[in-house]
Amino acid sequence: MTTYLHACGSDLERALELYRWNANVSGALWVALGHVEIVLRNAIHDALTTRHQRSKRAGYWFDDPRRELDPRALDDITTAKRRAGQVTVPAALPGKVVAELSFGFWRYLLARRYSSTLWPAIRHSFPHLPGRDRGRLERQVIRLHQLRNRIAHHEPLIREDLPARVADLGSILDAVDPALRPWALDDAGRLTTLLANRP
Repeated sequence: MTTYLHACGSDLERALELYRWNANVSGALWVALGHVEIVLRNAIHDALTTRHQRSKRAGYWFDDPRRELDPRALDDITTAKRRAGQVTVPAALPGKVVAELSFGFWRYLLARRYSSTLWPAIRHSFPHLPGRDRGRLERQVIRLHQLRNRIAHHEPLIREDLPARVADLGSILDAVDPALRPWALDDAGRLTTLLANRP
């Protein structure tokens, strides 16, 4: 409670209100982040699947036939396959592996190291991204990944620029398809109300 007490001049009642507000806004953001994570991972997966199929390679893109992924990504894929029960059953559905890959995995596929290998395929899944700017998208995803981790660890969000993070959520959805924003951020009214009514 120390963070909340400091923010409220040691007024316990106000600190408890702020704590409750933090929990409510975290919950609303968690739902929105979940939608954006699924849109992001599906967009990247679809783009890399199309690229893989066009090259007429066996297996899936995450089998890394071109040896483009770094060791960390390969470790994440191995773990995801194990969790999906796919290590001994390579014909299992790729969706199971994709679902087991963390938000951090997708974040790192947007890194500069892949700008000449994976990004030329991935960028087609973000047709409305201004300037097809990989760096812009990566920065937004990094900020949301950090926010997601803070929420997952029940940390205070009172010093975060939450309106800017909500804008990041909307920008990523818009980059894929502007029609997604109203659906995926359906709770945006709740978020807007929560942000406007911070104790």
